[in-house]
Amino acid sequence: MPVSRRRRPARATLPATALAALSLALLCAGPAGADEPPAPAGDQGLVLTMSGAGNTWTRGVRLSCPDIHRRHPHAGAACDALTWARGDLDALPGEPHSCTREYDPVTATATGTWRGVPVNWRKEFPNACMMDSATGAVFRF
Repeated sequence: MPVSRRRRPARATLPATALAALSLALLCAGPAGADEPPAPAGDQGLVLTMSGAGNTWTRGVRLSCPDIHRRHPHAGAACDALTWARGDLDALPGEPHSCTREYDPVTATATGTWRGVPVNWRKEFPNACMMDSATGAVFRF
């Protein structure tokens, strides 16, 4: 039976100086979000919902920081805003912008835990634009 003499493909190697520089960079960088305190064990994050007038429609999403499951489309910005407000949804920095005076009420809710502290928040806004202006990325889903 003939023996195959195929050559193995050459492996890509890094010069020792490049490998050392890469290792040093990774060690100095630290873990992502290192300046944020870790979420307590069992902290499931927040369930965020918004609904139209008379509950004609409802949307919801779970936000945990960091959002490793990628459930919230703007999780990074939402987590940053919540961290800045120390979990107080009434203190969110928002992203102020002009809105019409149209009255089409929207209700936003947040329930769950933020950094181990229970949250049960509910607020009605005159319209979706005013909610977005007041809450920024947190309810942008």
